[in-house]
Amino acid sequence: MKITVSTLALAPLSEVWRAYTSPEDIKRWNAASQDWHTTQATVDLRPGGHFSSRMEAKDGSFGFDFAGQYTQVVPHALIEYQFGDRSARVEFVQEATGVRVTVSFDAETTHPEDQQRQGWQAILDNFARHVAG
Repeated sequence: MKITVSTLALAPLSEVWRAYTSPEDIKRWNAASQDWHTTQATVDLRPGGHFSSRMEAKDGSFGFDFAGQYTQVVPHALIEYQFGDRSARVEFVQEATGVRVTVSFDAETTHPEDQQRQGWQAILDNFARHVAG
């Protein structure tokens, strides 16, 4: 099953792309709630290149690495990647008032669909606030 989330980033396409793919920016926006943060991020943005984000609870109680490999990169338009046996697609589309960023990803079986959708949407909403701000 695929889950899709989307947000409108109120910035020029070049800035939206840079903020989405810059390790320093990723550390600032990549969290689903105020209780979490990303402490490390690496990006080798090319097909076959790897990425990793270390996500941790701020109280130190839990953490995990979200990591994978890029399968397709079209600058300022598309990023596709695999993480484990799942895949995701990120599209960047210029609209009249900003850039629509849409993420579609394979759902996992551990957590309910609504929880996954809410978490990924929260991260994307943080991204939009970061770019606007």
